[in-house]
Amino acid sequence: MSSENQNGLLHTIIQNKIATIEFGHPASNSFPRTLLNRLTKEIDNLSKDKSVTVIILRSEGSGAFCAGASFDELLAVENEEQGTEFFSGFAHLINAIRNCSKIIIGRIHGKSVGGGVGIAAACDYAFATQDSSVKLSELAIGIGPFVIEPAVSRKIGKTAMTEMTLAAHEWKSAIWANHKGLFAKVLENELELDEELSHFALKLASYNPEALAEMKKVIWEGTEKWDSLLFERARISGKLVLSDFTKKALAQFKN
Repeated sequence: MSSENQNGLLHTIIQNKIATIEFGHPASNSFPRTLLNRLTKEIDNLSKDKSVTVIILRSEGSGAFCAGASFDELLAVENEEQGTEFFSGFAHLINAIRNCSKIIIGRIHGKSVGGGVGIAAACDYAFATQDSSVKLSELAIGIGPFVIEPAVSRKIGKTAMTEMTLAAHEWKSAIWANHKGLFAKVLENELELDEELSHFALKLASYNPEALAEMKKVIWEGTEKWDSLLFERARISGKLVLSDFTKKALAQFKN
């Protein structure tokens, strides 16, 4: 495994005013901090790119869409400062998606856990397949979905978020996620997903980019406090990850 693979892969293709960002990591497309930082920076850069009108966010392979945070890095946290710094990576990413001037479409081809659910929720519009089950497993390892909660609750409401969070071992189906508003559309398989997504993205990219940019602001109205809220939440997770409960749970999950 190359060093690049250990840190994850990220690349962007721009075509027909559509920027497609693809991220990947050998561990079920999970996120080490370096990959979170790279994705955040890429979204910030594309936000200022006048040749881009729409962004598609996808992950590589045909397995999981995103397994959330890197367990190896969580296990390596030694103090609250390091813990807060790690969870702040998801705060920076969600805020980058929120503040991006482009509409972001999520291509959710498979299962999402924890932070992966947060990323799907932060997308402005998300397509999924029947295989795109979701789970918030954080309580099972002694923490909670604190940083991503605002993004998840904004999409599916507090009641559904609570149901997911407290049933930490339970997968919710893609159809459930669709009914709750996390996914805009659920397709039978990846072929149908890509056909539908391509048609939608091309149509969206043909619209007035100024109107889309203004609409993006409207979509995210009322979330201005996230600039500080998500980092306050990162401090909570950064403290809890040091608990004996979490250390033992992470070790068991890893094994």
